[in-house]
Amino acid sequence: MSPSSADPVSSAPPGGAAPPSRPSSSSPGAPEAAAAGSAFPGAEATAAGSAFPGAPEDTDAGSASPRAPGGWLDRVVAAWPRVDPVLFAAYAGACVLYAAVAFYGAMHQQTGGMWSAPLDDVFIHFDYARATARGYPFEWSEGNGFSSGNTSLSYPFVLALGYLIGFRGLLLMQWAAIVACASTLGFLLVGARLLDPIGRWAKYLLPPVALSIGALDWSLFSGMENAFHLGVWALATLAALAVVRAVNVPHVPRAPRVPRAPLEPGGAGERAAAPPPGRIARLGWVAGLAGALLYATRPESVVCVAVLGVYAAIAVERAHGARAALATLLRTSVPGAVVCVAQAVANRVLTGEWAASGAIAKLALNNPYMTSEEKWNTYEFLATYVVARNTNHHFSDALPWGWLVPALALVPLASRRTRGIAAMLWIQVVGWLALVAMNGQVRWQNERYTMPAVAWLLVLAAMGLALLVARAAWTAPGAPDALDRGARRPERPEGDPAGLWARLAAVPARAFGARGDRTATGLWVARVAVALALAALFWVHQLPRMRDQIWFFGRASRNIRDQHLVAGKVLAQLDVRRVLVGDAGALLYASDRPGLDLIGLGGYHDLPFARAGVHGLGASLELIERIPPEDRPDALAIYPGWWGELPAIFGKRLIGIPVVGNVICGGAEKVIYRADWSPLAHGEPPASLRADEQVLDELDVADLVSEREHGYAFPRPQAGFVGFSVLPDPRGSGHDRFDAGRVIPGGRSETARLLAPRNGPGRLVVRTASPRPAVVRATADGRELGQLTLRGSGGWTEASVALPEGLPETFTLTLTPIEGEWVDHHVWVLERAARPEARPLAGP
Repeated sequence: MSPSSADPVSSAPPGGAAPPSRPSSSSPGAPEAAAAGSAFPGAEATAAGSAFPGAPEDTDAGSASPRAPGGWLDRVVAAWPRVDPVLFAAYAGACVLYAAVAFYGAMHQQTGGMWSAPLDDVFIHFDYARATARGYPFEWSEGNGFSSGNTSLSYPFVLALGYLIGFRGLLLMQWAAIVACASTLGFLLVGARLLDPIGRWAKYLLPPVALSIGALDWSLFSGMENAFHLGVWALATLAALAVVRAVNVPHVPRAPRVPRAPLEPGGAGERAAAPPPGRIARLGWVAGLAGALLYATRPESVVCVAVLGVYAAIAVERAHGARAALATLLRTSVPGAVVCVAQAVANRVLTGEWAASGAIAKLALNNPYMTSEEKWNTYEFLATYVVARNTNHHFSDALPWGWLVPALALVPLASRRTRGIAAMLWIQVVGWLALVAMNGQVRWQNERYTMPAVAWLLVLAAMGLALLVARAAWTAPGAPDALDRGARRPERPEGDPAGLWARLAAVPARAFGARGDRTATGLWVARVAVALALAALFWVHQLPRMRDQIWFFGRASRNIRDQHLVAGKVLAQLDVRRVLVGDAGALLYASDRPGLDLIGLGGYHDLPFARAGVHGLGASLELIERIPPEDRPDALAIYPGWWGELPAIFGKRLIGIPVVGNVICGGAEKVIYRADWSPLAHGEPPASLRADEQVLDELDVADLVSEREHGYAFPRPQAGFVGFSVLPDPRGSGHDRFDAGRVIPGGRSETARLLAPRNGPGRLVVRTASPRPAVVRATADGRELGQLTLRGSGGWTEASVALPEGLPETFTLTLTPIEGEWVDHHVWVLERAARPEARPLAGP
């Protein structure tokens, strides 16, 4: 008999030979063997081979002596560690397919079996994917050049693979569904590892809990990148935990330490055995590459990359010191930082902006008219909204039951078995919501921007539910629970090779309270009852929301089909050259025509349409004026209510595409117009140009390119708003002329850098259109030039002031209205025209 503290009674093998002892953790190969059983720090007790947490360790498990075959129950228990991963994968996959069939079935029921999508933005991904498959990566519309408007850099490449292998047209949504199901399954498989410290059984709670929120399922199966993002997050998490596992193999303690939770990096107060040379470095680089892919999938994932890197670095620091931890932190973060910098540089070189178009168009930080207080108030409102909308609406049909999810998610922080992982997840939940609250679009699209945080919150809720029903989840790591103290397990019979009988025999003792400890049993029964009650309350109040979301998914998909896809087919039949749209994807995907996005996310070469969209419609029209006439859109496909006078001035109505029972489209009717850009006239001189003058410099106010070239600055915030006018040409051509400008309030100034006349004195000419008179003071580098007196008029008005000699080659012009306000549309610097050189008369 070979006694041990874990197994006080054990039988010797036949012949009286002592059983071989279990190799110690310091023996050769032990670190790798122990590490192979766990994907997270401190899971040594589970990784050691016990069938469930708290099961007593069997010192004869390594015996090579022959044993008589056990009964069928023994064989099932012995085979369970091999069966369990396959069984769980099949179970999780079945849960994913069940949810997918519910949502896609609702789609096909409402679309008559046609594939569609519940969001038009899905087809924006499809546009990028098709362009990528055709050899135009990072282009929304082929021929428009590089676009930074797709927030996810990697997802279009995944979709492009499906396009290349035959999922074309609307079948690309079928490929997106396959990617969504596979990615969600990967998320569940990795999430299951986070529940292993509670017990091998605990992970079976994760699939139903994670898929129990209808709004999350809606986003996962929508065709957007949400599911793929969670799959990549699972990959990055697995890579980071591999670093922790490599350094968290139990070894001889180097110095006394305060005990740590086993799921915390460097848990159990033990030092790690030194892994093979370079192993931590290799795993760190793998984690870094996975983090880079995660950032490329969603830029908000920067918080995830940071948290996972710090988590791995803490584990390395506890095992190998600060220098190794710093090296690990660099390896896990540098690849993601390289992707971030490379993206910013590409944006700057190819579009003229450091930031991506989505960030420019959607973040309140980039709004030039808002005060700091207004931006903060907007952020506060959205930060409150993302929490309240989920807890008070998506999680439940009535208050306060939606708060059960975060309440359960807090439970893992109370157990030392799960505290480390729980803290890591909670930081990501809070950090993600804090980032997406900067996005002004977070309120739309069924709150899909918040759904990654909801998914992580549900992993925490599954942990909390499992902890409530687990027997030994609240004991100190590695210590027996109250029912095990002093309990003597019965000797196992012959033919029980792994001590399985002893484990099974311990179950009745636990159930009825070993040593009469019925208090612990009573508390456990009470916890189980509370867990069942909470789960039942949650599901009763979530079920109506789930039904609503399934119906909403189908109806929204039908709306997109009936309006956007039909409008796209009409555009194809009209054989248009280029289509002007407003943040639309299905129109271009269905028509297969080039497009121009007026909001600016699609991009057009290096013209700053995204920033112009923030400044106002007039600024966007100024950029269209810069496009060569033959490349301008010849059709508009827009919601007329979004764009004010645009369709009335620049379009002729052709056809309207209505939608019935609309729940997702931007309007009841998408209208197609024939475009007429004749009022645009880029580069025309002022009407007051004299015969002996020429234009030396021109500032087209509200044209962001011209403003940038001239270092133009308008008074901000709450000033400089862009407006535009289309009025008769003052030269009497009989045509209307467009020009945009900025409203400058009285007493506030605008500045610009302009060229000074070279051939003697010149003139400064300004153009405006205002029904009210105004007086504007003009200075050059602080030197008074005079006053521009502008009369009220119903048409274009020009005024001028003389420019003296002696000005520097470039000077700073300051214009300040001292009486009334004015709208500055255009500024010209005129100089005397160069006289032609005298030529001698022809002769011999």
